[in-house]
Amino acid sequence: SIGILFFHRLLKMEEFFPESFRLDLKDERNAFFELCKEEQIWICKPSCSNQGRGIFLLKNPAAVNTLQAKLHSTEENLLNKRVPYKAPQARIVQRYIHQPLLLEGKKFDVRSYLLIACTAPYVLFFAPGYVRLTCVNYDAASDDLTVHLTNQYVQKKNSLYSQLKDETVWRMEHFNSYVNEKFRKTNGLPKDWVFTVFTKRMQQIMLQCFLAAKHKLDRKLGYFDLIGCDFLIDENFKVWLLEMNANPALHTNCKVLRDIIPTVVYESL
Repeated sequence: SIGILFFHRLLKMEEFFPESFRLDLKDERNAFFELCKEEQIWICKPSCSNQGRGIFLLKNPAAVNTLQAKLHSTEENLLNKRVPYKAPQARIVQRYIHQPLLLEGKKFDVRSYLLIACTAPYVLFFAPGYVRLTCVNYDAASDDLTVHLTNQYVQKKNSLYSQLKDETVWRMEHFNSYVNEKFRKTNGLPKDWVFTVFTKRMQQIMLQCFLAAKHKLDRKLGYFDLIGCDFLIDENFKVWLLEMNANPALHTNCKVLRDIIPTVVYESL
């Protein structure tokens, strides 16, 4: 069910958000290229897109140098043609969490929902969502994006998807039982960590993100939006916010989603 959000303590960015840089802002772009000198993995993605379109990995200094040269060339061409300056495509680069917690050897993330139900007064609600898994086992060195990105649109590109699609989405109850069975004792977790510690942390992060953007909604009377929030858990059970999505996918192409999505939409309305 959807529950109301109410917290007091603010988190620091580094507590929940992987280090990120905007490539359309010159200072941030230069800071990233100055920082990224070693063998590290970064994920580069458009800031206003969905379904995994335009996402690629930067896995070594050569890939970073290629991206830097491409962006520099774009700027030079625009300046030489004496046309009005146009910023590079709005993209971000985000430090890749290369040691994620795995479920049966597969990478996963959690899609939850933030409902902004009203802006006068502000009313927010939370819905826990579901778990999204890849079709194949995780390998940080793989160049196959279906190993790294969990959304259904990307997973459909894997040849195994048609036979495994119902295994790529778990209910939160299934996830909670799995964590209780496989990780609770070995990692010293409280019982039902998913529905207690993890859920509270997702709510905290969502609220803080809302507060950061709240001033932009001050004059949007009647504003109403359902936002899809994607969280990753690393092998140390630290919770990371990967991104927040306007217009989240509401498709029901597998059994779990046919049960969950209609309920989310109904309760939202």
